[in-house]
Formats: sequence, structure tokens, C-alpha cells
Amino acid sequence: MNTFAMKNWDESIVSGTEGGPRVAYAHATLAYSGLIEGESVVDYLLYYAGEGYDGGGTTAPGLERVEGSVDGRKGSFVIKHDTGFDAKGISSAFTVVEGSGTGELAGITGFGTTTGVIGEPTMSYTLEFEI
Repeated sequence: MNTFAMKNWDESIVSGTEGGPRVAYAHATLAYSGLIEGESVVDYLLYYAGEGYDGGGTTAPGLERVEGSVDGRKGSFVIKHDTGFDAKGISSAFTVVEGSGTGELAGITGFGTTTGVIGEPTMSYTLEFEI
């Protein structure tokens, strides 16, 4: 099974106020297992429609740099996320940023998804790729 776990999540309001419509910035570190083995750093811009942590049907853009291995090939690459979220969970579609692969992952292209329930220790992902 392909999973990732949140190692840390640091979020701050950029504009607006807690409890009202607001834009926030989040910086996180993730640990991957399965097809991807390694760690990543991801940055998101989030919009909250009001109280709580519901994205109000919007998606949050994010960039994530993954370092480790994919199917045993070592290196790093960057993925671009469009993540939908609410108080229950997340659902993301992502693409590998062309030209971002290094090491044995140079030339990697692909796409995938992430899904998960808030509060669970791990979330799942898919990755279709070519090198």
C-alpha cells in the first residue's frame, strides 16, 4: 500500500481573521512509504470560507519536493498539487513538474492522487510515472 504520514504542519494566516474568510500559508514535512520511499517538504496556499478548516469547495495550490526513491530509483522531484479539503479530509490531484527530477529520477514525468481522513495516522496516494 502507498501511504504518507504528516511529520509536521506549520500554518499561519496571511490575510483575513480566524473564524472568517481567510487565506493561510502552510509548510509541512511528509514521510512516504510504498512506491515512493522518502521524505518531502510541501508548501500550500489555503482558503477557508469561514469558521473551521473547510476549503469551501476550492482547491489549494501546493508545491512539494520529494527526496528519496521511486520504485527503487534514487533522486528527487517536484509535484504540483491542487488539493480540495474540508474538516473531514483531503483529496488531491497532482502532476510531476517537468524537468524537476534529479539523480536516477532525471526525466521523470507523471501524475497521481492523494486522499485521506483528517486525524488518521496515514493517508494514501497513487503515482503513475515514466522515466
